[in-house]
Amino acid sequence: MKIMIVGTGGIGGYYGASLAKRGHDVTFIARGAHLQAIQKNGLQIKSVAGDFTIFPAKATDTPVQIKDPDLILFCTKTYDTDEAVEKIKPNIGKATSVLSLQNGIDAAERIGSVIGMEHMIAGATWISSAVEAPGVIRQVSDFRRIVFGELDGRITQRLQAIDGAFKGTGIIVELSKDILKILWTKFMFISAASSFGSLTRLPIGEYRSVPETRAIIIRLMHEIEALARGYSVNLEADAVEMSLAFMDQTAPHIKASMQLDVESGHRTEIDSIIGVIVRKGRERGIPTPAADMIFALLLPLELKARGK
Repeated sequence: MKIMIVGTGGIGGYYGASLAKRGHDVTFIARGAHLQAIQKNGLQIKSVAGDFTIFPAKATDTPVQIKDPDLILFCTKTYDTDEAVEKIKPNIGKATSVLSLQNGIDAAERIGSVIGMEHMIAGATWISSAVEAPGVIRQVSDFRRIVFGELDGRITQRLQAIDGAFKGTGIIVELSKDILKILWTKFMFISAASSFGSLTRLPIGEYRSVPETRAIIIRLMHEIEALARGYSVNLEADAVEMSLAFMDQTAPHIKASMQLDVESGHRTEIDSIIGVIVRKGRERGIPTPAADMIFALLLPLELKARGK
C-alpha cells in the first residue's frame, strides 16, 4: 500500500515506521531538524515492543511530490490541521483515503470540509509515544490500538484494506460501525488525562486516586457524557465508569501528550481537548463548569507558549 504520513510525530512516526517495516511504501512528511535526521540516519523507533530503524526512510517536507497515495494517515497536532490539509489537497486522488488519528472529536469533519468527506475515515488511537530527539520516536505504553470506521457505519472494502495493511505489526486494529461513539468515549478519557496531567504535572498514577481530584475528574467526564448525548451520540450507559476503569488500568508512569507539551513550554491542543467542550456546551445550552474552570486555568500557559 502507498501511504503518506502527515505529521511524523509520536503517533504518525510510530505507526508509519511500523507500516514501513512490514514492507509498505511509506513517505513521511516532516520538517526542520526532525526531517534532516530522518533523511540522514533513518527513522529510529525505541519501543517497549522492540527497537528498530527504518533506513533509508522516505521523508520530505514537500507533500506535492507524492501522487495519489492509497492512504494518508493524518497525525498532526490539531492546531496544525488547517495548514496541513491545504498542503495535501494536491495529493488527493480519486481513491485516496484519509484516516485521521488526531485527538478530539471533530477532526474528520474539519479535514473533510476541505478535501471532501468521501475521502474521510474517522479514527481514534490509544498509545503513548513522542519524539525523543530529531529522528527518534520513543513509544512507552503497553497499549498500541487503533479503531476506525466510516462515518455512515458501513464496513467497506477500504476499511478492510487498511486493516490488512496493519497485519503483522503487533498493533491492535479494530473496525467500528459506530466510530462517533468510539471517538467520544476516547475523548472522555484523553480530555481528563490531558487536563489533570497538565494541571498537576504528575504522571497519571499520582493523581487519579486522590479523592478530591478524582471527584473533579468524574465531574468532567459526566459533562462530556451529557454533551455527547446532546449531539445524539450513542454512548454506552456506563461510559463514565468505562473511562474511569481505563484510567485506573493505565500504567502509572504515563503522561498525556498535551501534558508533555505544557511541561516543555510548547503550544498545546487545549482548544480541541478542553476548549471544544466549552464551545459545544454553549452551542447546546449544556453547562460545563468543570471544563470551563480547567480551560481558564490552563489558558495563561497556552497564551505564554504562543507568545501572547
